[in-house]
Amino acid sequence: MRDRVVAIVPAAGVGKRFGEGTNKPFELLAGKPLMLWAIETLEGLPEVAEIIPVVKEDHMERAVELFERHNISKVKRIAPGGRERRDSVFHGINLIEDGKSVVLIHDGARPLTEPHVVQYALRELKDCDGVVVGVPVKDTIKEVADGVVTTTLQRDKLWAVQTPQIFFYETLRRAYERAAVDLFYSTDDSALVERYGGIIKVVMGSYTNIKITTPGDMLVAEQFLSMRADRS
Repeated sequence: MRDRVVAIVPAAGVGKRFGEGTNKPFELLAGKPLMLWAIETLEGLPEVAEIIPVVKEDHMERAVELFERHNISKVKRIAPGGRERRDSVFHGINLIEDGKSVVLIHDGARPLTEPHVVQYALRELKDCDGVVVGVPVKDTIKEVADGVVTTTLQRDKLWAVQTPQIFFYETLRRAYERAAVDLFYSTDDSALVERYGGIIKVVMGSYTNIKITTPGDMLVAEQFLSMRADRS
């Protein structure tokens, strides 16, 4: 793995399922703004040289104040959010100046990622074009069309993909540029690299690395945090 790691943290989503009138990245989880959990984890990793959060354009000033108040030193620039997640991440990629960088993308709505998982994923970026963190699915998954099952998928081959997702800068940028030309959108960064022939490695993440999508997910995250505190 090359030395310089730049982390992009998308936190510009509309958050429709979280509730009307809310501002999910700044909602408090255990007394701390949601997106700050992920950013503080990355701040504490020696492997990460820079963090580029991506927030809605009208929230950028508020984000600057938040990071200054919490002494986040690795945030030098903030990217404005785009129309879709792909656009937002591309805005972050466009701020990276070192073409030899490794790019780590981690959702601002995943507050419970653990440092050792991120470090392991970074070490595995070799002999491939990208590394994604995920977990094997526990449920049987069926493909359904118009309310009717069309096939039952083999569970032992299915993984639920999470973030972080890690790529070499050149590989990721090329995939994003081609996707923009092709008008191809995906909520998963690795899907863009896969689409253009990239080899993606999957490494074991954690079932607690949940994405906060609804207010109920905040309650689950609080329970996980409480369990962590009890173990420490």
